[in-house]
This record gives sequence, C-alpha cells and structure tokens, in this order.
Amino acid sequence: MQSPTKEGARAMTYAITAVSGQLGREIALKSIDKLGVKDVVGLARTPHHVKDLGIKVRPGDYDKPEELRASLQGIDALVLVSGMAAPEDRIQQHRNVIESAKAAGVRKIVYTSIQGPDKNTAFSSIVQSNRQTEADIRASGLDWAIGRNGIYIEPDVEYIDRYRAKGEIANSAGDGKCGYTTRSELAHAYTALVTQDDLNSRTVDLNGTPITQEQLAEYLNAAFGANITYREMSSADFVADRTAELGEFIGPIIGGIYDGVRLGAYDRPGDFEFVKGRSHQSWDAYFHTLSH
Repeated sequence: MQSPTKEGARAMTYAITAVSGQLGREIALKSIDKLGVKDVVGLARTPHHVKDLGIKVRPGDYDKPEELRASLQGIDALVLVSGMAAPEDRIQQHRNVIESAKAAGVRKIVYTSIQGPDKNTAFSSIVQSNRQTEADIRASGLDWAIGRNGIYIEPDVEYIDRYRAKGEIANSAGDGKCGYTTRSELAHAYTALVTQDDLNSRTVDLNGTPITQEQLAEYLNAAFGANITYREMSSADFVADRTAELGEFIGPIIGGIYDGVRLGAYDRPGDFEFVKGRSHQSWDAYFHTLSH
C-alpha cells in the first residue's frame, strides 16, 4: 500500500492514533519524514494539545466510535497504537477503532502489540488483551500487519540518577535476557509496516539484541560514568517494592514484566531486519549517543 506513482493517481493517506503520546508521536514523525506532511494525519484524544507536528490532527478518543468514524474518513491505512486502559476496557476500545476503520473505508490497519508472557505473571492479562486485539484485527477483513514491541529501554536511561543513588539495578529478572528496543527504532519499523504491502499479513517481533540486567548496568556505567551493579530480587519482594512506590495496579504489572524476563518471554531474536532491511540499532551504538 505504497503511495501510487502513476500520474493522476491519488496519493495514499496514512493515519496514526495517539500522536499525543510518545510512541504515536515518534511514528508520526518518521512517517512525515518518509511521506511528507500532506499524506499523514494524526489522531489524538485531545487534538488541541498536539501543536508542533505540522500535520492535521483529528479527534481520536478510543471510547467514541462516532468520532473515530468521522476522523477516519479518507484514510487508507491506519496505525493503531495500543491503548493504556485496563485489559477489559482496552479490548473494547481497540474494537471501536477497528470497526470505525472498517465503516470509514480504511483498507489496512497496523497494530502496535507487545511481547511478553501470556500466562503465570501479573502482566499476562495485558498480554492476553493485546493477543485478543491481534485476533480481532486478523478477523476484520482488512489488510493488516502486527508488530510485537520489545521493552522500551528509555525508562532505564531516565532512571539513571536513581540507579546511581542506590548503586544498583534491583529486580526479579535474574539472568534472563530482555529484547529491549527504542521508540525511534519502533517508529521506523511501523512506518515500513504501514506503507509496504509486502509486509501485510505478518506478525513480527520488534526488538534489539537481547541483553541481561548485568549487561544493562554495564552499558549505563559506560555511558554515564556510573558504578552500578545488578542485584536479583525475589518476585514477591520486587512486586512489594514497586507496589509501594507505584500503587496497587502498576506495581504488580512492572513485577510481571520482569518475571517475564526471567522466564525468557523477551529473549527473542526479533524480526527488525526483515521489516526494515537493516539491523536494529546496536546497544553499543545507542549508549554511545548518550555518553557524557
């Protein structure tokens, strides 16, 4: 579904949801770089908060199907950025987007799903809700592609001062390897998935080379001149620690993610090179850009 090149043919119009969020914004920026501002439309729950992308931004509240149908008129292909609601609400929200896209005549939908353990952790219900949306998209009758994101590495970078103050990274991942990724690399991949028909009907893992928490500490030390070590915690202790700081909903979810790392749910080779025709940015290269 690439923009037609024949004289007189109408250019394709692409939309990205949740452009007020970090991933949606990054996908929009990469899409603009590839396609130009005229062929990219943003959707956001609060469009007036999105002022600096240089594209049209239409209302895109996942709980308002009529609004979505109106905003998706004239759109050929859509990137659905996964919502952040509780799992039982998220499934219906995503169905609202899928059904609205069908009603509006959208031809293709690309979904930003996740990797992770689909059972036996506190994060599993969220993974299962994403798998349900994947199934809904495959059954929609639309052209489709699905990316399963690795874990964002940026939060660990943003935590550097806290890690430095404590002298450690402490969690329940153990020696499990995690296929981290960055929002920038994900955005490159989703721009390819939404614009290239040869990637239709594929579900792909989007992550970089998996690394352990000890390796993560070493990268942070090299980039920031820190002296951080890694300490393994029990699952119960880590959940209690995260719950005390983040609350009863988010705390167990974070614990479940790291349980998934320990169980190997994020130790995947990834399909980034298949999607983009190049390797995911290496962690040596990424952390070099952060070096102080």
